[in-house]
Amino acid sequence: MSRKSAETETRILDLAERMIRESGYNGFSFREIAAEVGVKSSSVHYYFPAKTDLGVKVARRYADRFLEKLGRDQGVPADAADVLDRIRQAFAAALGEDGRMCLCGVLAAESAGLPEELAAEARAFFNRTAAWLTDSLEKTDWGQRRTRQEIEDRSLAVLAQLEGGLLLARVHNQPSLFSKIKPGLD
Repeated sequence: MSRKSAETETRILDLAERMIRESGYNGFSFREIAAEVGVKSSSVHYYFPAKTDLGVKVARRYADRFLEKLGRDQGVPADAADVLDRIRQAFAAALGEDGRMCLCGVLAAESAGLPEELAAEARAFFNRTAAWLTDSLEKTDWGQRRTRQEIEDRSLAVLAQLEGGLLLARVHNQPSLFSKIKPGLD
C-alpha cells in the first residue's frame, strides 16, 4: 500500500471512529465519509468493501490502542488502587480528548442491531479490558487475598461503573461528571 493510500485509509478510519462515537454505527454513511475525506464513495468501498468491514477495523483498532494505553505486565502498578486509577484514567482520557463516548460502549449499546462480526469486536474489547484488569488486580496485595472469581467479578463491576460514568457525562453534556467516578474494590 502506498503512503498516500495508507493515509487515506487512516483518515477514513479516524472519521468513522469519530462518527460512531458521536452518532452510533447507524449514524453515518460511506457517502458522508467520502465527502468529508474528499474521495468518491467507491474509494471508501475500495478500502472497506462493506460498512461492517469498516466498523470491525475501527473497533479492533480502538481496542488495541486502548489496551496499549493501559500498558503491559511490566508497567502495571503494584497497588490495586493504582490499577483502578490507571483504567479510570484511560476512560477519562478518551472522554477528555474529545468529549465522546468509548467507541465500544456505543457499539455495546447498539449490539442487538449490529452485524455479528461488529458486535463480537465490542465484546472482545470488554473481554480484553476485563482480562487486563483481572490479571493486573490479581498481582496486587488486594488480589492475593481474593479468588480469581472474586477478582473477575470486581473487574466487571469496575468496567460497568466506568462505562456508566461515561454515559452520565454524555447525557448531561458535562464531561466533568466523569471525574466523580471513583471505582472501589470493596
